[in-house]
Amino acid sequence: MEKNGDNRKLRVCVATCNRADYSKLAPIMFGIKMEPEFFELDVVVLGSHLIDDYGNTYRMIEQDDFDINTRLHTIVRGEDEAAMVESVGLALVKLPDVLNRLKPDIMIVHGDRFDALALATSAALMNIRILHIEGGEVSGTIDDSIRHAITKLAHYHVCCTRSAEQHLISMCEDHDRILLAGCPSYDKLLSAKNKDYMSIIRMWLGDDVKSKDYIVALQHPVTTDIKHSIKMFELTLDALISFNKRTLVLFPNIDAGSKEMVRVMRKKGIEHHPNFRAVKHVPFDQFIQLVAHAGCMIGNSSCGVREVGAFGTPVINLGTRQIGRETGENVLHVRDADTQDKILQALHLQFGKQYPCSKIYGDGNAVPRILKFLKSIDLQEPLQKKFCFPPVKENISQDIDHILETLSALAVDLGGTNLRVAIVSMKGEIVKKYTQFNPKTYEERINLILQMCVEAAAEAVKLNCRILGVGIGGGIIHQHELIHGSSFCAAELGHLVVSLDGPDCSCGSHGCIEAYASGMALQREAKKLHDEDLLLVEGMSVPKDEAVSAVHLIQAAKLGNVKAQSILRTAGTALGLGVVNILHTINPSLVILSGVLASHYIHIVKDVIRQQALSSVQDVDVVVSDLVDPALLGAASMVLDYTTRRIC
Repeated sequence: MEKNGDNRKLRVCVATCNRADYSKLAPIMFGIKMEPEFFELDVVVLGSHLIDDYGNTYRMIEQDDFDINTRLHTIVRGEDEAAMVESVGLALVKLPDVLNRLKPDIMIVHGDRFDALALATSAALMNIRILHIEGGEVSGTIDDSIRHAITKLAHYHVCCTRSAEQHLISMCEDHDRILLAGCPSYDKLLSAKNKDYMSIIRMWLGDDVKSKDYIVALQHPVTTDIKHSIKMFELTLDALISFNKRTLVLFPNIDAGSKEMVRVMRKKGIEHHPNFRAVKHVPFDQFIQLVAHAGCMIGNSSCGVREVGAFGTPVINLGTRQIGRETGENVLHVRDADTQDKILQALHLQFGKQYPCSKIYGDGNAVPRILKFLKSIDLQEPLQKKFCFPPVKENISQDIDHILETLSALAVDLGGTNLRVAIVSMKGEIVKKYTQFNPKTYEERINLILQMCVEAAAEAVKLNCRILGVGIGGGIIHQHELIHGSSFCAAELGHLVVSLDGPDCSCGSHGCIEAYASGMALQREAKKLHDEDLLLVEGMSVPKDEAVSAVHLIQAAKLGNVKAQSILRTAGTALGLGVVNILHTINPSLVILSGVLASHYIHIVKDVIRQQALSSVQDVDVVVSDLVDPALLGAASMVLDYTTRRIC
């Protein structure tokens, strides 16, 4: 065993509780027995196998030439809810000694019976790896809860259908530890139909019975509604008596309510009725032949909706015990089997039909897959299983260091004259501000912005400020929330195009608002006027060591410079047209202009709105922000709003 680490054989314990689970486990046991160089097999028998009323079915294990290592009497008689609980408790008391003695590497547990829950619980608590057969399936009773509980205890899973596999994954089980193998019983089923079946039919139903002219009935109590299930069984027997076909009736399992069902059989004289053969147990090989050649099977056994589909035999599934199972088209459900007539009608519809064979639960190659899976188990891996939980929202627990920190953002303002970077707190306070003269070239500006951001981030550590991000730009607020857009580029308002043949913009386009109305655009126009000796008017001067800026253009306009006034009017008009486009697009209730140029633009913007906007939006309020450094605060708010928002 290359995976075991010490090249020893894998010691496998197979525990079987009843006739039904042995039919699934036996093929695996035969496979293990056939490879003694890889495996050591220990067989533990418990549950109803050891009870005479249920056929002493441990004998069929002996007839299959398996050595039974341990027999555990774990059933507390009573066949009611309390007896089931007490049986689990008794098994939990007895199993530790057995497992301590055997010391298996892995225990194979099947299905969804209360005995299996005791096995899985014992093995899990004693640090024994568990391989669970048929997990992930859905039936419709307490068996679902038991099955899924065993899944949570098990380390490895062998499932029969694609849906069951998906259920296991949805239950957060590790996909690498799930094997979609198919049902082991199908390895026998799909090779069984060609055997001599008439002698088996005659042995169990009489010499005068023909193939496809008899019924197999197998009905168990529903532990979550015992009273109703007993009534349904009574109606089923009445319908079968009326239908008047030879019927093989198998005794129910040992679940709570089975004793009452047996009383119903005896009250109606089923054991002595000429049309009925009532039996406690039929060996699985023979049972296969009986259901394969029956005219119909009726009841609520999982066998009816799972195994019988392999032969296309008609099935009538009564009640809710198997209502969640995947089935082939051979199954007719009678969910509310509350009248004899309804069940009788179902018998008339189904009896004698032949349906296509179904392979929902297997293709006949489950055992080789399971043996390969067993060989791949690495005993050196940690025993503690891991669950693959889906992503959940971040942990909202707090840390003292985070509490003491000031959540902050870096805000960047690209002005025409100056570049500004600030550390802004969650409360909207500017903790520290950095200002540098705006370089002439694009590359110099980008390098300076990066340098200033690095300097501010380093200083933030000393100031105990945790920087959540860097913000630049305008914003749109909708229902008290900042709109970010799919790629966080919403509200690039400066790059709304207001002219097809306008000046070049730093974004690479032309005719943008920013190309007309930004501080850098006005600085560019001021420099042009200054170079042409058209900027300065009486009362103005620009020192030789001072760069021309937008401030000089505004000053010239105030002093009567017509050309400067025209440039500002054009810039304000461009901004106004952009605002009109925004009004027509999102119809805001308020427009806030911010920055040092806002007061110079507001009247022009209002004039453009009156002249160009639709009447339905002309009443919008346009105001100048009275915040100190609104551009920096607005840029910071984009970061702080997004990074601290709780997403439910």
